[in-house]
Amino acid sequence: MPYYRVVGEVPRKRHVQFRRPDGGLYAEELMGEEGFSSDSSLLYHRHLPTAIVKAEAVTPSVETTLRPNLPLSPRHFRTQELASAGDLVTGRMVLAGNADVRLSYATSDQPSELYRNSMGDECVYVQRGRVRFESTYGVIEAGEGDYVIVPTGTIHRWVPDGQVNVLAIEASGHIRPPKRYLSQYGQFLEHAPYCERDLRAPTEPYIVSGEEVPVLVRTRGGLSRLVYRHHPFDVVGWDGCLYPYAFNINDFEPIVKKTHAPPPVHQTFEGPGFVVCSFCPRPLDYHPEAVPIPYNHHNVDSDEFMFYVGGDYSARAGSGIDVGSISLHPAGFTHGPQPGAVEAVIDAVARGVTATSEMAVMVDTFRPLDLGQGALSCEDPNYAWTWAR
Repeated sequence: MPYYRVVGEVPRKRHVQFRRPDGGLYAEELMGEEGFSSDSSLLYHRHLPTAIVKAEAVTPSVETTLRPNLPLSPRHFRTQELASAGDLVTGRMVLAGNADVRLSYATSDQPSELYRNSMGDECVYVQRGRVRFESTYGVIEAGEGDYVIVPTGTIHRWVPDGQVNVLAIEASGHIRPPKRYLSQYGQFLEHAPYCERDLRAPTEPYIVSGEEVPVLVRTRGGLSRLVYRHHPFDVVGWDGCLYPYAFNINDFEPIVKKTHAPPPVHQTFEGPGFVVCSFCPRPLDYHPEAVPIPYNHHNVDSDEFMFYVGGDYSARAGSGIDVGSISLHPAGFTHGPQPGAVEAVIDAVARGVTATSEMAVMVDTFRPLDLGQGALSCEDPNYAWTWAR
């Protein structure tokens, strides 16, 4: 994270004696990235965060294997057709992935168990509903349009308030704001499409008592369940630059040009081998002869995974794309508006239309995406041929 925060009780100096009311010492836990050479936070626990009493291997409850996108083809997946497969962690249905990132969809109204992803950061986008994110750092109340960034190793759980639909972006490393938006010291610059004021993080400790508490842990070796002697949510205070936070897509400030701008202007986060972009309602391109719609394009180094989350997709009219759809346009395929869409939008501008209403979350990956069973089970088999109609 680009700036320092302190929550709850912490001593004046780091790594000095910090005593409980009963005279015992609070237990420090330093959460640090990149071999403690990058961002970190120091948490103070009532009990030892190292004390476990049991460990067991866990078999995933959903299919996680991937298959190549062969024959090479643009794809359309209808997430509206996916039923709940569990909670927002164990019920994630894998849509696509590679060595850098795994993209999954989940819908649930059930609380998850405590979970720690020790493979990488997660970016969980809330498409519909409201959910309470509980963690060792505290609580974040999240709702429709929120990205929730969860640092590697954070013990947390999701508590839905009714039915919740999410897209889970699971990285092999760390997810951060793009470097070009930040100063050399980590402050958001004036040209950035969002800033520190738009980010929401825990504001107070969240303490839960309990003994022999199970935590599901994901590592490169698979899933395990560790049983902790005391509940991990016993942190009385923490400080540092590493913590979970939420950012709402509606706070993204679109960058507008006279003519149509390419996708990098929509970039919101970056991870190892991928970027996340937010396509938000914005004024149309305002050159008097502009074609205010994406041109046919071929991102030669990336696969483009686009989740349509709201608004009107006039550029895709006739393709079957609607709210809840996901398109996958792989490298090796040129894509763009549907036939007739350019003319239709130019006519709409002539009638006085001045802004777009579409909203989408896009993940561009720099290695090919393989396909998961979740995507294959809700695929529209006719999508690839819609440009030829």
